[in-house]
Amino acid sequence: MFLEIITPSTKVYSGEVSLVKLPGSKGSFAVLKNHAPIISTLEAGKIKIVEKGDKVSYFDINGGVVEVKKNKIIVLTESA
Repeated sequence: MFLEIITPSTKVYSGEVSLVKLPGSKGSFAVLKNHAPIISTLEAGKIKIVEKGDKVSYFDINGGVVEVKKNKIIVLTESA
């Protein structure tokens, strides 16, 4: 899957991932390969990213939106 985390001023992250855990407004949820298309609002919290090769990264966000479609994930947030 391909993930982008974008703020109004810059692209914070861009790359291939195997798992993304997001702080959804109705509770946290994970996205794996071939996830159904979804658009969701995000609360303030941590995004957990598991890259190919099992490297784990975290990004703090203050809320935003996420779109998942055809193994591409785009996170739009005010700050990360």
